[in-house]
Amino acid sequence: MINTIQQQFLDQSEQKAHDPEHKRKIAFNIDKYNQSVVKGKQQFATLEMARRKAKNTKWRAIEQLDKHLEQFEKNFMEHGGKVIWAEHMQDAQQAVLEICQAHNATTVVKSKSMVTEEIHLNDFLQKNGIESIETDLGEYIQQLDEEPPYHIVTPAMHKSKEDIARLFNEKLNSKPGLSADQLTLVARETLRDKYVQAEIGITGANFIIADIGGVAVTENEGNARLSSAFPKTHIVITGIEKVIPSVTDLGLFWPLLATFGTGQQITSYNSIISGPRQEGEPDGPEEMYVILLDNGRTNILANEKARESLYCIRCGACLNACPVYKNIGGHAYETTYSGPIGAVITPHLKKMDEWKHLSYASSLCGNCTEVCAVKINLHELLLENRAEAVEAGASTWSERVAWKVWKKASLSRGMMNMGSGKLKNWMVNKIFTAWTSTRGDLNFSRKTFNQLWREKYGK
Repeated sequence: MINTIQQQFLDQSEQKAHDPEHKRKIAFNIDKYNQSVVKGKQQFATLEMARRKAKNTKWRAIEQLDKHLEQFEKNFMEHGGKVIWAEHMQDAQQAVLEICQAHNATTVVKSKSMVTEEIHLNDFLQKNGIESIETDLGEYIQQLDEEPPYHIVTPAMHKSKEDIARLFNEKLNSKPGLSADQLTLVARETLRDKYVQAEIGITGANFIIADIGGVAVTENEGNARLSSAFPKTHIVITGIEKVIPSVTDLGLFWPLLATFGTGQQITSYNSIISGPRQEGEPDGPEEMYVILLDNGRTNILANEKARESLYCIRCGACLNACPVYKNIGGHAYETTYSGPIGAVITPHLKKMDEWKHLSYASSLCGNCTEVCAVKINLHELLLENRAEAVEAGASTWSERVAWKVWKKASLSRGMMNMGSGKLKNWMVNKIFTAWTSTRGDLNFSRKTFNQLWREKYGK
């Protein structure tokens, strides 16, 4: 039985996969990314060693997650910061709302953050009478168009310059047909005033650093620096898996994230923020909060096989490499994290029986694993999700019967030799329509290898 979420995924996938203009835009942007990544990788003398070291570092961090998080909390609070532990999405939302209400905040500026998309923070604040403004250009474009981000790193990847010019003309009354530089200036002029007006700035975190109690943010536009420095209060919302043991680890992770995320050797702005403004410092927020979000991550942590997915540094490389993502795009997934990494973690962050279909939306080509900055075995984890779904009973009666019949036939030489190839093709392609409705027809040979061997050698 196909649930509503799965049916919507199939419908949107069908639509996008047959939209040549959509595929053209994605192919154009991913091609530019691929060209840049080749250049970015040249900074590493031994790239595989760097990736392996990064994976081992994240392994240590996740295996001792409780210890590192407590160390971060202790060190961050020593600098005057405040830490809030949020078990669920609603806990994080409520914590932000209470801080906003305590400061009579009516306007919030927010830098690019996937975890705030995960908890639907903008919608929540709007419903409570607080204006929440995206300051990253891609996120701002998506907010104007009332769409969620399309991609982990490049939120408006599916839009052309012409699309954005039309959107700005409609929403901001800018002149039609502006160039990319002119469009950027329009957004800058609009957003700069918001930094001054906002009482609170919200950012995510690329990494949280245990040994110094710091938050590491990497960006190309400077909007995160403005969001954290201009308002009097700075709120960081981050998943608990973003922790790394030491500030010295950034020497590896920042270049890896830049190269695999955008093809750069290093991003333009890299900041470490370890608390509110200290005595004698001329700028910075008066208050700083870090909200450590679980929201299903401990479900992944408790799963010995799926735990590896928590190593992800959100570079987006697996999305750009995935043939499924390149055909159906990010919005078809209808979840915050799309592509291979989204297909792996979403069923654990939400409900396996409702979201298991994402783990089946894969060719299992292994390209995602090949390009992962921290060498996560993504294609194997997709298979693990499928196995878990079946073991948990999240499969139909007809599906279970079909696979039992297939297994029994595959283990029996006599049954495999029964019937001609034409009969088998008819049986599989015409009767088992649930299989062939979204796949190409199976084509059995006229005779099995066993039959051909016997005919040739008589045994």
